Amino acid sequence: MSAPYLYFTDERLSHAELCAARLDGDVVEIGEGFMPADAVETPALRALSLRPLARPGLALTHGSAAWVHGVRPEPPTRHHLQRLGDRRTMFVISARIRFRDGRMPPEHTVELAGVAVTNLERTLVDLLRADAAASRLPGRDARALLRRHPDAAEPALQLLESAGPVGFKRPVRAWLAEKAASNDVRTT
Repeated sequence: MSAPYLYFTDERLSHAELCAARLDGDVVEIGEGFMPADAVETPALRALSLRPLARPGLALTHGSAAWVHGVRPEPPTRHHLQRLGDRRTMFVISARIRFRDGRMPPEHTVELAGVAVTNLERTLVDLLRADAAASRLPGRDARALLRRHPDAAEPALQLLESAGPVGFKRPVRAWLAEKAASNDVRTT
């Protein structure tokens, strides 16, 4: 499947031709592909650009999902993927990918251009839990997500409450509750 505004190596053009077009200023890199320099970079185009990594049955999570949703300006160096189905999958280990084999509930994802990506609420919870695990709460991506989508705090808190026992739930819950309460005050 090819997209009219996305070029992958050896689908329509060779890697050398795409690099030459990039040097000429005709295309720019996006994810695992290239797009015309004058095309609008949308969440769907970002998701589709990661299609070579996020094959069916896998969802983009954490920083990769934050980039797709437009929260971070550049894609992460190491992309995050998690399995969607009940069955474990064979996965080729790569230094460019962080793979989580725990099952991602499909209701926590949205499909953009045929690629599964965690929704805003799940992305926020994942980012905050990763930040708490690294003893920094909240991180740059989580703060940027809330600046861009301030109403995501309340649904993220509800998602976390329904999650059952998960690591770093307490600090994330306290931080989200504070943000949700401050957002309620601003909107009333």
